[in-house]
Amino acid sequence: MRSIYDWPQTYRLSVSRVLLYKMDPPTGPSLGPYDYDLLVIGGGSGGLAVAKEAAGLRRKVLILDLVAPSPRGTERELGGSSLNMDSIRKFLQQASLLGKAIQDSQKYGWRLKEEASHGWSELVEAVQEQVKTRSVEVKRELKSCGVFYLGARGELVGPHTVEATDVSGKKRRLTAETVVIATGDRPQYLGVPGDREHCLTSEDLLSLLHPPGRTLVVGGSAEGLECAGFLCGLGLPVVVMLQPDLLPGFDRKTAQKIENHMIVSGVDFLYHCSLTKVEQTEACREDVVSGESATTPQEVSRLRVTTISQEGQTKQEDFDTVLLAIGRKAFTSDIGLERVGVQCSQSTGRILVNESDQTSVDHIYAVGSVQHGRPSTTGLSVHAGTLLARRLYGGDGILCDYTNVPTVVLTPLEYAACGLSEEKANLTFGEDSVEVYHSYYWPLEWALPGRNKNSCYVKVICHIPDHDRVVGVHVMGPNAGDILQGFVAAMKCGLTKRQLDATVGIHPGSAQVLSSLTQTQRMSEALLMRGNC
Repeated sequence: MRSIYDWPQTYRLSVSRVLLYKMDPPTGPSLGPYDYDLLVIGGGSGGLAVAKEAAGLRRKVLILDLVAPSPRGTERELGGSSLNMDSIRKFLQQASLLGKAIQDSQKYGWRLKEEASHGWSELVEAVQEQVKTRSVEVKRELKSCGVFYLGARGELVGPHTVEATDVSGKKRRLTAETVVIATGDRPQYLGVPGDREHCLTSEDLLSLLHPPGRTLVVGGSAEGLECAGFLCGLGLPVVVMLQPDLLPGFDRKTAQKIENHMIVSGVDFLYHCSLTKVEQTEACREDVVSGESATTPQEVSRLRVTTISQEGQTKQEDFDTVLLAIGRKAFTSDIGLERVGVQCSQSTGRILVNESDQTSVDHIYAVGSVQHGRPSTTGLSVHAGTLLARRLYGGDGILCDYTNVPTVVLTPLEYAACGLSEEKANLTFGEDSVEVYHSYYWPLEWALPGRNKNSCYVKVICHIPDHDRVVGVHVMGPNAGDILQGFVAAMKCGLTKRQLDATVGIHPGSAQVLSSLTQTQRMSEALLMRGNC
């Protein structure tokens, strides 16, 4: 890990200004055996939640949070990667959707006086300002809750003891009865020549002063597909290299439908190859879009990408931008976990916890994406952090349920899922015990502009021996996450297919398709085979 003194000077100055706003912890002697009841290392969404809830239960709480910028110098705001990136993901998706809405608007009678164009700099400025505003609001919330906040990096140095190092290098030892690790995760790099020097991650995309041009997105993760869909929606050429796979962990058949929709929309895909090197070409003078339809001549360098196929053939191709989206790595190194005996997974580096979110050390807990083997979403981290504080200080015994956790992929055609994928259901219960109901649907607002009828799709997976209990719901279409939310609550209550069929749909909404599913996947496959005979 880089030293704080290796950070860019401008970033160190900006952090110093932030420290002027911090809620300084008291420096006098503690009234009890420890300085704090609870000390949280990391300002992620789960850490903020546990801190605010504990403070509300009249506990003395401190958050330590000071994160180095990305290798490209992009600053990270308080709130963690999940809270801030989720907001950015939604803004970028909306930018893409608005471009499509402008095209559709003519069929609804709207006449545009001039051709609409996108201003990259205006979007970047607006999103960055919103993220900074949100960070200030989070600090105000902490202050109003009575949570102390210190802009410093925390490192475990002994039992109940944490060493805090601020941006100036000043160290201070603090003690706490309970410690919570909520340091979150960071984008991974491939470890190939030129990746850190020349490639971006999703964190860096909005640090560009001009549109990224022709972009190679390396990785078929949700993060990668979201970035690719956003850039394609702005009219930029995009190529996705599926390294290693398409939407790992999601339903395979639904993921392939997302891929097909993106191909139809203009995104190109590369299969069965991997990135081996990225290097910069010689600069040449070109006109670059600097604002709304305005261009200025600039010295431009492209990136030459070398790939290798499964057969061992190498190929070189030039791009303006290379964006890595191969997954995220837990930020658990260099915070003293090994020194105090906290056990981590050797394969992932994430922290091993029990059902109470407790680590191998009794007084140390972990929440959020640093946990090994558990789903990771912002909503789940907030929920888990809140319940942890209530168990520690509120006399509550409710554990966080890590099953049926909803998640959403903010591609232009949104995909939301809760529960098991079809593959996982078949593996868990056996194919003969699983029934899959599915259907395409056509949102009414798509009728006038005449969009594709076979784009939006739903799938409900049922466990037959358990009264057709719904074990998985997958929705692919506009506002899929909002559609799914209510069904998540029903799944928590043991929703069955019969209860789903008895639900009255809201017309003309899209969600009503889930209450009228009659076609099973077995029936569709039988019809397909009959048609091929």
